[in-house]
Amino acid sequence: MVKKDKLSLWLQALIERRGFNKAAVALANKNARILWAMASQDKEYDAALT
Repeated sequence: MVKKDKLSLWLQALIERRGFNKAAVALANKNARILWAMASQDKEYDAALT
């Protein structure tokens, strides 16, 4: 099953360009920034914004 959401497409392209390990770190960083923004602004996750 191939995922077609924006985040999955971004991650797959990053894996192809930089490799799996660097993409894993980049995804962890992206998730941390999203969570920090949600916590600091007291907002809920909106996938349309990522």
